Amino acid sequence: MKPTNPIFTGLPTTIFEVMSGLARETGAINLGQGFPDIDGPEDVRRVAAEAFLAGPNQYPPMMGLPALRQAVAAINKRFYGLDVDWQTEVMVTSGATEALADAILGLVRPGDEVVLIEPLYDSYLPIVRQAGGVAKPVRIAPPNWELDPQALAAAFSDRTKAILINTPMNPAGKVFSRDELELIAGLCQKHDAVVIADEVYEHLVFDGKRHISPIQIPGMRDRVVRIGSAGKTFSLTGWKVGYVTAAPALMEPIAKAHQFVTFTTPPALQTAVAHGLSFGDDYFEGFVYGLQAKRDRLSKGLSMLGFSVLPSAGTFFVVTDTGPLGMDDDAEACLRMTREAGVAAVPVSAFYASEPPKRYIRFCFSKRDEVLDEAIARLAAWIDKQGR
Repeated sequence: MKPTNPIFTGLPTTIFEVMSGLARETGAINLGQGFPDIDGPEDVRRVAAEAFLAGPNQYPPMMGLPALRQAVAAINKRFYGLDVDWQTEVMVTSGATEALADAILGLVRPGDEVVLIEPLYDSYLPIVRQAGGVAKPVRIAPPNWELDPQALAAAFSDRTKAILINTPMNPAGKVFSRDELELIAGLCQKHDAVVIADEVYEHLVFDGKRHISPIQIPGMRDRVVRIGSAGKTFSLTGWKVGYVTAAPALMEPIAKAHQFVTFTTPPALQTAVAHGLSFGDDYFEGFVYGLQAKRDRLSKGLSMLGFSVLPSAGTFFVVTDTGPLGMDDDAEACLRMTREAGVAAVPVSAFYASEPPKRYIRFCFSKRDEVLDEAIARLAAWIDKQGR
C-alpha cells in the first residue's frame, strides 16, 4: 500500500481522549477532559427537543440559520460593542474545532508562516501543517505564563499570514491583557497578518474582569477571525456548535472551506443556541460565579494537599505542579494518579510540540462539588499512602 498522509499518520490519539478512556477503564474521576458533568440549561435543551420534533430536520443554510447568526451578531454588539452584519460576517460551524480548521484551511497558503503560542490546543499544529503552513512557535511557560515581546516580534516576518491565539487560554487559565493584545495587533499591522482568535471561553473570565477580544483593538476589526463556542458557553460540549465572526474578505474563503468540511450543523441545535444567546445578564453572571466557586473549591483542596496551584483567570482549568506526588514527569504522574488514586488529569507537557515543561498538571474544575470533593479525598488518601 502506498504511504498515507504523513501529517496524520502515526499521530497519537489526543491526550484528552487517552485520559478519558483510562478514566472510564479504571473508574477514575475524570478531571482531565474539559467538559462539565451536568448538562446545560434545561430551557435550551427543551427548545432543541421541540425543534427536533417540529422540524424541519433537513439541510439548513450552509452559513447557518438566520436566527443563530443574528443572535451571534447581537452578542458581539452586547458584549464587545461591535456592529456586525449577520449576513456577511457570521457563520455557524459544527464546533469551534471545525471553525479553527476552516479558518486555517481557508486563509493559509503553502509556505505561509503561522505564529502559534505554546502551550496550544492539539488541533492547531496538524491543521496548519496540512494547509502547507509553516508553524512559528512562541513559548510561554508556567508558573508565570509571560509573553516575551522580543520572542513574539522575532516570530513575525513578511511571510507571516496569521497568529493563532487562545484567550482565555487552555491550559494556562491565562487571559491576555490589553497590552498583550495591542502588541499582537501592532505586529499584525506591521506585517499584514491576521489574528485567528480561539475565544471559546470568552464568557468564563473570573474575579470581576471582562474578556477583551482582539477584534476590539483599534485597527483590527478587519484582521480578526473570532471563534466562539456554544458548547462551552452553555455546558453542552457534545452539541458541537461553534460560530465565526469575521470581515467579509476573511469570511469568504473560510466559508468555502466550511462547505467542504461539514457544510452545515443540525438545525434544531442552532435554534436552541440562538435561544440561549438571548438570555439576560443573570445567566452569564451566574455562569461565571458558579465556575469561579468551583475553581476556588478545587484550588483550595489541591493547595491543602501540597500542590502549588497557579492562578487561573479564566477557562475550566487550574494548573498545579506535581508537588506532593514527588515526580518530575507529569505524564507519568497523571497515569499513576489515574490508575492508583482514581483521579484523572492531563499533563501540561502534552500542550507543547517540543521540549515541554515536565512538572505541571492541568485539572478541570467544571464538575459537581461532590465530585471535586471526592477527587480531593482520593488524592489525599493516595498521597498519604505514598508517604508511609
